[in-house]
Amino acid sequence: MTEIDMACLDWAGKLDAYLDGELEVAEARAVSEHLRGCASCAAESLSRVQQKRALHGAGQRFVPDPAFRARIQKSIAPRKSREWNRLWFPALAGAMVLVIVGALFLTFNREKRDDARLLSELADMHVATLASSNPVDVVSTDRHTVKPWFAGKIPFTFTLPELQDTAFSLVGGKVSYLNQSPGAELIFRVRQHQISVFIFQERAAGRVHALDASTDASSFNVRSWRRNGLVYFAISDVGGQDLETLSELMKGAG
Repeated sequence: MTEIDMACLDWAGKLDAYLDGELEVAEARAVSEHLRGCASCAAESLSRVQQKRALHGAGQRFVPDPAFRARIQKSIAPRKSREWNRLWFPALAGAMVLVIVGALFLTFNREKRDDARLLSELADMHVATLASSNPVDVVSTDRHTVKPWFAGKIPFTFTLPELQDTAFSLVGGKVSYLNQSPGAELIFRVRQHQISVFIFQERAAGRVHALDASTDASSFNVRSWRRNGLVYFAISDVGGQDLETLSELMKGAG
């Protein structure tokens, strides 16, 4: 490198700042005076000016209009949506399935607990009746005596079946309560067994689902059904077939 080139190194390092207008006034003046007297630095300065203009021109060669921007955004948006769906939809779908299954599981368990609680309460009332020295408040085998006795004592009416020529006999009845709502407890006898038939309004039973099936509640069989806004429960230690027969007689009454 020549002595002149070595002397211009300091000036060459300031050319970009000078061309961009970033030097102080005094320093810019000194560079300008040097360029007027140094052909090498002047040529380098011209080269850099041309390079900056070329870069600036390239940058301004294409300016996207609003329509072009809209097309680009429209073409990008669906891909993002599809990508998002591809990555997250399976996870969200799986989460929704878990939520639904969990809700159904909790609902099923709650219903089972409600049923178990009610059947346990009915079994307790049936046992209390069996153990009582006065199991009924109205004692009669005549349905036309027992049914009128409940008038004014419970907020509904019901019909009793004709039991002649059956294995069942009516013993009597009394008022019982379920969830603080009054209802009827009718006592029937078949051979040496007693059957309690409870009748309540549906609102007293709440969410409990009446089932025409045998249910174990403290070793008792149970039949239950709904009719005309009332819920019936027949409970006893007799076999399921006897309960089924009495239930059908009750359903067919009236």
